[in-house]
Amino acid sequence: MAGPLSHLRVLDLGRIMAAPWATQVLADLGAEVIKIERPGAGDDTRGWGPPFLKDRDGNPTKDAGYFLSMNRGKRSVTLDITKPEGQAIARRLAQDSDIVIENFKVGALARYGLDAASLRALKPSLIYCSVTGFGQDGPRAEQAAYDFMIQAMCGLMSLTGEADGAPQKVGVPIIDLMTGMYAVTAILAAVARRAETGEGATIDLAMLDVGTAVLSNQAMNHLVGGRVPHRAGNRHPNIQPQDVFPAKDGEIVLAVGNDAQFAKLCHAIDRPEWAVDPRFIRNADRVRHNADLTPLLAERFRDFTRAELTGRLDAAGVPCGPINTVPDVFADPQVMHRDLLRRLPHPAGEVPMVRSPIRMEGTRDDAVPPLLGADTEAVLESIGIGAAERAALAAGGVI
Repeated sequence: MAGPLSHLRVLDLGRIMAAPWATQVLADLGAEVIKIERPGAGDDTRGWGPPFLKDRDGNPTKDAGYFLSMNRGKRSVTLDITKPEGQAIARRLAQDSDIVIENFKVGALARYGLDAASLRALKPSLIYCSVTGFGQDGPRAEQAAYDFMIQAMCGLMSLTGEADGAPQKVGVPIIDLMTGMYAVTAILAAVARRAETGEGATIDLAMLDVGTAVLSNQAMNHLVGGRVPHRAGNRHPNIQPQDVFPAKDGEIVLAVGNDAQFAKLCHAIDRPEWAVDPRFIRNADRVRHNADLTPLLAERFRDFTRAELTGRLDAAGVPCGPINTVPDVFADPQVMHRDLLRRLPHPAGEVPMVRSPIRMEGTRDDAVPPLLGADTEAVLESIGIGAAERAALAAGGVI
């Protein structure tokens, strides 16, 4: 079955992670994604290793795991857009596409006639998404940005880490990932509107805007309550008990979400009196008296192994879970049942891939990342560039 976005062609001028994450999601949903890469070098993340994918003989290739994580299902075209001939080809590809996404610094693509105004003048129905660190305007608009610095600037690092420790970033580039997901949402909204009006759209997406928006409950806690949120380790600021707790042989996460679950917890660990203790009956009480509740739970949990404790809580319907390492995740029976790890044929031999979490008819689950320039010949031929012209472009370093 064709994917739900199989009618769309995307010209991907993105690099690193935020924009490529967005286009990978679009590819998972069936869109044809043409990834433009620098001749001879490709996306920066191809070299962000080790580790690098190994070939059939066990030798490292030139494709890092970082690149492989966000480029499955795309077609790679090598094209030097700093050359006039490359710019002309990019414009032809844009006119033959539904969507263009890029994450160059503000104003950089205008020099090449590949900015939103230039391309939408050629094709008003084009949907053009720009991803930058700070947006298309404002005092920082022209500055470059990376996920780490935006995690700091948006306040996320001030909330992450132990209460008495240093600020910490999240263990994955969460701002890049969330920016990519917001880009997908905006692009699909523009596709829906275009179906009604015939008009395209220009989308301005900033990583700092995204980082600020996803402060979510912590932002509103400050805006409504007037307090400055601080690092609190794993303790939830609004719901208790939600924290990391010790068992005899390790730690678990407890994620009680309501009063009924708390009562079930108390009965499951043979402490029913805590469920009617005035300090703990309601969530607001438990938040206020968390300094009393947490030591009681920690002391009781140490009477059980992790397996014993999670077994009791699972049976009672109390949300909890182990703190898995990455290898533990892929050995988890639920993850294995859902077939989240795929080992797929690749030009180099085989590549392990984490499949898309989207389950619906037509979603691709067998796509792999492309080799650098693997589709240059076919894509250029599709827009009428013949073999002789391609040879000349290659000789001139354009492709």
